Amino acid sequence: MKILDKLIIKEFLKTYFFVVVMLILIVLVLDFTEKNDAYIRNSVPAGEIFRYMGNYGLYLNNLLTPITVFIAVIFITSKMAERTEIVAILSSGVSFVRMLRPFLFGAAMIGGISFLMNGWVLPGANAGISQFKIAYLDKGKASTDPNIHIKVGPDAYAFLTRYFKTGNTGYNFTLEEIRDGQLLAKLSSDRIQWDTTKNAWKLINWRLREIQERGEKYTVGEELDTVLSITPADFDLPENHHETLKLPELSRQIKVLEERGADNVNFYRIERYVRFMSPFAALILTFIGVIMSARKTRGGSGFQIAMGFLLAFIYILLFILSRTFAENGTQYPIFAVWLPNIIFAVTGLVLYKTVPR
Repeated sequence: MKILDKLIIKEFLKTYFFVVVMLILIVLVLDFTEKNDAYIRNSVPAGEIFRYMGNYGLYLNNLLTPITVFIAVIFITSKMAERTEIVAILSSGVSFVRMLRPFLFGAAMIGGISFLMNGWVLPGANAGISQFKIAYLDKGKASTDPNIHIKVGPDAYAFLTRYFKTGNTGYNFTLEEIRDGQLLAKLSSDRIQWDTTKNAWKLINWRLREIQERGEKYTVGEELDTVLSITPADFDLPENHHETLKLPELSRQIKVLEERGADNVNFYRIERYVRFMSPFAALILTFIGVIMSARKTRGGSGFQIAMGFLLAFIYILLFILSRTFAENGTQYPIFAVWLPNIIFAVTGLVLYKTVPR
């Protein structure tokens, strides 16, 4: 049986690799065709294009893992069933669970590699994709989006109408201290600038309004140095910043945002949940794939492969929906993230009762 185990694992991994390469190449060709005019118009160097395509390929590998694993499993198992190899294996006294072992071992290998990729390799690829788009497709905007709101403490909220990255300067800055719905203090300035020598912010033409028990205190000045829990790097974050952090960096960023009381910390927590959840998808989908394809059918493996594509797309759709619900403030985000795996695991256990014995 050890020889058969090695054969199944070898065929499984070989087919998985082939499906991954083919799907990624197809998507990369379509993406290159779509962006070719922009590459020519912006004179993008060929080396940068190839680097971007490599990073995008890593991103696609992670995105398409449920599809590629499922298709590889169904292809291998259906071929074995078509050649009556599964019937022969089960007839020799080998249990179905024992026959599953090499498939699950191969899936565990893929899941382990996927975890390492998600935690330490893919974040760099995502950062490279963002930098490429900013440098060559969006042409590096000099300023951030307008009307920036940042929570800098449990009761402190900062606002700028515009921040320019080139001079580390923001305009129409306000810092409000609000507790229990009541405004306690408001610091305003025409301009805020980062002082690299002091590693602190300088307020230009500032005004401080403090609410006291017996009225208000109003103070003004020309310049004021102040220390905030934000730096210029906080204004230059890409939209998918949580996806560009390696796992240890992601954990540190969550801690920083929790100390600030930031509202967007949930996005970083969910990203961490996803990175621990994703590798288990390979095991669950492999289990379902073997069950679905173990029975020989008259129509051959075409129908089973089509069903594999359908179920894999359903899994991805469920994953996207559950992550959206989690990011929108679900009471139990970790349950929402794990919901696709839970649903498909239960489905696999139900289907297990139909397998040939």
